[in-house]
Amino acid sequence: MNITLPDGSVRSFERGTTALEIAKSISEGLARNVLTGKFNNQVIELADPITEDGSLHLYTWESREGKTAFWHSSAHVLAQAIEFFYPNVNLTIGPAIENGFYYDIDLGGETISDKDFKRIEEKMLELAREKAEFRKSAISKADALAYYQERNNPFKVELIENLNDGEITFCTHSNFTDLCRGGHIPNTGYIKAVKVMSIAGAYWRGNEKNPQLTRVYGISFPKQSELAEYLNMLEEAKKRDHRKLGKELEIFTFDEDIGPGLPLWLPNGGAIIEILESFAKKTEAEGGYVRVKSPHIGRESLYIKSGHLPYYKDSMFPPMDVDGDKYYLKAMNCPHHHKIFAAVPKSYRDLPLRYAEYGTCYRYEQSGELFGLMRVRCLQMNDAHIYCTEAQFEDEFRKVNDLYLKYFQVFGIDKYVMRFSKHDPAKLGEKYINSPELWIKTEDMVRKVLINLGVNYVEVEDEAAFYGPKIDIQIYSAIGREFTLATNQVDFAQAERFDLHFTNEKNEKERPLIIHRAPLGTHERFIGFLLEHYAGNLPSWLSPKQVTVLPISDKYVPYAQKLVELMKKADIRALFDDRNEKIGKKIRDAELKKIPFMLVVGEHEMQEDSVSVRKHGEGDIGKMSTEEFINFFNNQLTVKI
Repeated sequence: MNITLPDGSVRSFERGTTALEIAKSISEGLARNVLTGKFNNQVIELADPITEDGSLHLYTWESREGKTAFWHSSAHVLAQAIEFFYPNVNLTIGPAIENGFYYDIDLGGETISDKDFKRIEEKMLELAREKAEFRKSAISKADALAYYQERNNPFKVELIENLNDGEITFCTHSNFTDLCRGGHIPNTGYIKAVKVMSIAGAYWRGNEKNPQLTRVYGISFPKQSELAEYLNMLEEAKKRDHRKLGKELEIFTFDEDIGPGLPLWLPNGGAIIEILESFAKKTEAEGGYVRVKSPHIGRESLYIKSGHLPYYKDSMFPPMDVDGDKYYLKAMNCPHHHKIFAAVPKSYRDLPLRYAEYGTCYRYEQSGELFGLMRVRCLQMNDAHIYCTEAQFEDEFRKVNDLYLKYFQVFGIDKYVMRFSKHDPAKLGEKYINSPELWIKTEDMVRKVLINLGVNYVEVEDEAAFYGPKIDIQIYSAIGREFTLATNQVDFAQAERFDLHFTNEKNEKERPLIIHRAPLGTHERFIGFLLEHYAGNLPSWLSPKQVTVLPISDKYVPYAQKLVELMKKADIRALFDDRNEKIGKKIRDAELKKIPFMLVVGEHEMQEDSVSVRKHGEGDIGKMSTEEFINFFNNQLTVKI
């Protein structure tokens, strides 16, 4: 049989060869580290024999797919350990989540508390050391029902009743068997470190009319050192939580009368937004972008034409009736930009054409998914759409990725991964536009650019936009916390849907290719990331207040006021603390507000037309004349707008 690997190479193997054996044929190192795989876009067990031609992806711990398999397998071990201590429990479901896993359990009147965590962890490690293989097997619906009816587990019975013969599999390791679709690591021995994180209540299948279960959260790692690093990161993350910092630094707030997921930006937050927009607009102007503006709503026909209503309706707010027509709050800017492109005839000489807008969009996120600035219902997006010829595509796509790399350098983002998100051929017409040849063509075009750029990227299936493949940018903060920042998408469908065209060199009509890009994502998510990345200590160029002037007593207030005006004339954002407080308290409060520089003024400073300069986090850095300080301040700015 012929097996196609992610790099496009094809290798021949005997039918019945397992994915693990294929990994070993590639390298011993890969065989030791591979955790899971996909064959023809379907998750497989590494020990399962492969019997036909197809494409194979192998995933290690460094990939999201690898972690998902690792944590899902760990959920089985958690359930096994709990069942050991509580033999009369009923198990329900235990998926992997973004960080770790959980298992929902009906304890039958018994209780688990944090006092039980340690013994559960110790039992999990004891079970892991058995190196028991995970073995998945198909089972008939009748046998599966009989298995769980005998064990009086109504939850598993309910799940099985909604499945058909041929859809049901069990997974067994050691003396533990569970209803499971699969996606496991080879054996329990890969699990070297575990931590039971917390417990919570959860209704069966999320319905409050159903029985309440106990949800046990956990996390696991292939190395003890990685668990220690993760726990340290959690402690540091508590201090850096953007929700906490946003309140302390008076950046944003939420209000029940406004509604959940709808942030209010306070003056400091408004200042940060203005600075980021000015920076982005300057950068985009240098890159040949032109600015456009579009309304916050559109008629239903617009979103039917774009395809968003069929494919994206669940993420859009319900329509409003206006003069007998349905109007929607816009969840994306692209249909509006396409109409702007179509408003004036275009020639090949006009391309590439780059439309940019910090457009406000509205998306209906489920209330349980809202989280500070990271998941909101109103978002201001650093959006742009590039209309180009096929010959221009590679250069334009490369320039967008170069822009990302420039921003990473500016904001001190050292670790990132570009996720090349592709379609699932089995979902054409359902989740994706049904144009198989165009999918293959555009995915090949994107892959070629990524390879030529030499950037760090991974390929993932079934995560593309409905109209084309995309690059999702995963960035990591200073403490290693992962964020999805931005996207770079290829669109081969919208030009035809909106009848977009330009006149080519032969005086014939031709469709443009469209690139959707948002390198800074949204203000909401990016500012949330920056607060956590910098622990609130924003660099001077980005800080809403760059300098605070602190008079030692009321006697020096006039001189302090004069300094504030001087700073403002020099385009330095200055604050004046004229409170009747001791200078020590003023300094402490300025430190808590994380203002980059403090100018302390008293008798000597007033007589000498100077300032005593303190730097946030460093303390006194000496006395300077006002002119020297302004020059010093401007010279230390890493970004100038």
